[in-house]
Amino acid sequence: MSAGPTSEETPWPVRTVARKIAEWVDKLGAVWIEGQLAQVTARAGTGTAFLVLRDPAADVSVQLTVPMSLVREQGPVVAEGNRVIVHGKPSFYLGRGTLSIRVDAIRAVGLGELLARVERLRKLLAAEGLFDPARKRRPPFLPRRIGLITGRSSAAEHDVVSNAQARWPAVRFRIENTATQGGLAVPQIVSALEVLDRDPEVEVIVLARGGGSVEDLLPFSDETLCRAVAACRTPVVSAIGHEPDTPLVDHVADLRCSTPTEAGRRLVPDLAEEVARVGALRDRARRALHGWVDREQRVLAALRARPVLAEPLRSLDRRHEELERLRGGTRAAVERRIDRGETDIAHLRARLTALGPSATLARGYAIVQRVPAGIAPADEAGAVLPILTAVGETSAGERLRIRVGDGAVHAVVAPEENGTPQNGTPRNQATRKAVE
Repeated sequence: MSAGPTSEETPWPVRTVARKIAEWVDKLGAVWIEGQLAQVTARAGTGTAFLVLRDPAADVSVQLTVPMSLVREQGPVVAEGNRVIVHGKPSFYLGRGTLSIRVDAIRAVGLGELLARVERLRKLLAAEGLFDPARKRRPPFLPRRIGLITGRSSAAEHDVVSNAQARWPAVRFRIENTATQGGLAVPQIVSALEVLDRDPEVEVIVLARGGGSVEDLLPFSDETLCRAVAACRTPVVSAIGHEPDTPLVDHVADLRCSTPTEAGRRLVPDLAEEVARVGALRDRARRALHGWVDREQRVLAALRARPVLAEPLRSLDRRHEELERLRGGTRAAVERRIDRGETDIAHLRARLTALGPSATLARGYAIVQRVPAGIAPADEAGAVLPILTAVGETSAGERLRIRVGDGAVHAVVAPEENGTPQNGTPRNQATRKAVE
């Protein structure tokens, strides 16, 4: 009898749900599945072996049930860590409510096929730009702390740590031990990468593993790990295997080292070399400073030796002497000009004196001027009097002013009486009158 619709009032019992799931799973056909054997349980005396097949690129696994005869037939193929391809049909067990794959064929994944898949993945990642040198970052010169992902107590861990400490004894590490091969390697390494990438003190992360076969190094060519390395914000250094080994993570990492030993040497500078370099730079700086000081001292000495600084007052004295010389020359020139002027004036005075009436008067000549009527004697000196040039210009009784060399006298024209004046004095002889 088929079960009706389920509801809160009419729920299905567990057996009904399990039966319906089993019926649905039984409708599925057989499939080929590829994965990595993570666990193999094959007890002697039992007819069935239980295997766990996981996906190397994701944290997903399925249960396999395999006849013991098939396990014995495959021999070393059925071993933990091996990659295999199985053929089986999904089956749901009602009693335990679990899903498993009933396997009827197992074969190992060949090395050639694995390498071909790696090559296809290489081309895919390269096309996406994960190998582009432009996206790679330079690790710090001296990181505060180095994150190291490697196997527990492995030779790779010893090589990285010992070589780094030999070069720089104060170097600090944060070590995350993980599986470096097998089915658990990829998820553990990815988890360790995330932990170290979140640590603010870790400035560079190193993936280190010693040499091994191609199958042993396959986890470092896993797509999930490569993308996790590309997504890290912290620079990642790959030190996987030996020089010929080149897993895909070498191309994605920011720096590839051929061996863990080389990684230890390239992570930190050499203390002895840096001390020597600092000493050389200090000596170079000291020589440069001494040379600069010497040059500046020579410049100062040359400046102090210049006359303007050696004898600063000498220029002023020279200017003072030049000023005094110019002032003396100016004074002499002015005095000469004054002397020439005085001489010229004396000459002009002499010429004027010789040409003037005073000189003529001094030789005994006189100037006779008529004094018009109405001019008082006190006003004669300031008045302009006409000069008498002929006898006929006078008349009897007219006053005259006679100017001689040392002054002037006044006279009055006397009337004529037979050629003799009335007072008995000679004709035209005037009475002398003193003047001021």
